Amino acid sequence: MYLPKAFAENRRDVLDALLRAYPLATVLLSGAGGVVANWVPFELDGTQRLSGHVARGNELAQADGAEVLLLFHGPQGYVSPNWYPSKHVSGREVPTWNYAMVEVRGRLRVIDDATWLRRLLETLTDRHEAGQPRPWKIGDAPDDHIEKSLRAIVGLEVSIERIAGKFKLSQNHPEANRLGVIHGLRQRDAAGDAELAAWMTRHEAANA
Repeated sequence: MYLPKAFAENRRDVLDALLRAYPLATVLLSGAGGVVANWVPFELDGTQRLSGHVARGNELAQADGAEVLLLFHGPQGYVSPNWYPSKHVSGREVPTWNYAMVEVRGRLRVIDDATWLRRLLETLTDRHEAGQPRPWKIGDAPDDHIEKSLRAIVGLEVSIERIAGKFKLSQNHPEANRLGVIHGLRQRDAAGDAELAAWMTRHEAANA
C-alpha cells in the first residue's frame, strides 16, 4: 500500500488494539478467476495468529495454504478544511479523509475440526456478548442445532507474516490543526466521528 512516513504505524500494541476493536477483516485471495473478497471476523490469538470461520461453500474453505491479504478497517471520516485554524489565516487548505487501518499478510490454514471450531465460537461469543445484560452462551442452543451448525462451517487460521498500519490522523498538520479536527469531529458527531476523534486523541497523547 501507499504509505507516507508520517502515516506509518508500526507499534504492535497499537496495531493489535485496532484488530481487537475492529475484528471484521476484508480477506483478499487471488484465484484463477481473479481476486476474491470475503469479510470475516477474526480473533487475535497471541500475536502471530488470527482465527475465524466461514461456510463450507465459501472460496476460502478450499484455499488451504494460500497467501491472503487481510484489511482491518478502523475509524474513518471526512475532514473539513474549515476545522483548520490555518485555513482561516491563509485559505490554503483542502478537504481530506482521515482513517486508521491495518494490513496483514499471511498464509491460510483451513481447519475441519469440530472441537477446534466449538472452542473458537465460544471464545468469539464470550468476547462479543460480554456487554449484554444476559450474555448468550453456546450452551444456550440445543446440542443438535450446534452440531448441525458446526458441520456447515470450517475454521480459518492465518499465520501473520507481515503486519503494517496506516493511521492517517492529520499527522502532516501542525498541532493546532490536529486539535481543530478533533473538535470538529466531536461537534459534527456523525456516524464514526466519536471513534475517530478518540483515536486521534489517543494518538496525540501517545506522541506528546
